[in-house]
Amino acid sequence: MNMIILDDHPLVRKGICTIVSSGQSMNIVGEAANSKEALLLLDQTHPDLVLVDLNLGNENGLDFIQMARRAGHACKYMILTSSITQSELQLAQSMEIEGICLKEAFPEDLLYAIEVVARGRKYYDPVLMGSMMTHRAGREKQELSELTPKELEVLMSLGKGRSNKEIASALYITEFTVKNHVSQVLAKLELADRTQAALYALSKGLVQFELQH
Repeated sequence: MNMIILDDHPLVRKGICTIVSSGQSMNIVGEAANSKEALLLLDQTHPDLVLVDLNLGNENGLDFIQMARRAGHACKYMILTSSITQSELQLAQSMEIEGICLKEAFPEDLLYAIEVVARGRKYYDPVLMGSMMTHRAGREKQELSELTPKELEVLMSLGKGRSNKEIASALYITEFTVKNHVSQVLAKLELADRTQAALYALSKGLVQFELQH
């Protein structure tokens, strides 16, 4: 696997080169300190993978990857970083970056991450994924807290597959009021329709699936 290393610190690049060179079938074909140098190397070497530092002085590794892709370089990309924000992590996921590895990782962890990406799978450092799951759980809890007690009851009823008429009867409100509550639930939870709302309620354990007799 031919690779390029993009990092603005020469010592870090040398360290990564030493680690990667110890792996089987891994070959460093170039080093770059900034996006301009890396784009030139991409044109010259056509690597299989680019190891990209997230914080490149005045540049950002994710911006470089977007530039490289727009230029037609469809190789794999792995972010190496000592820190990453939740928004950067979410952006990396939305861009379908092949890998993210912390610089504090052990050498064998970096080699393993590269091997995983080489096999066509994604590798996101377990520490980062744990942080993201905690963040998501907190956000979902906050979203539910935005619902009024009646809206929460409506959401639970949607999870049970009830129609507006059935919900109105069960909660002693009009169907018009039910429609308003459903609209508020969908807006607050950023859901597209009542089917998504029902699946959301089930996934959060707000209601158990009921068998129809």
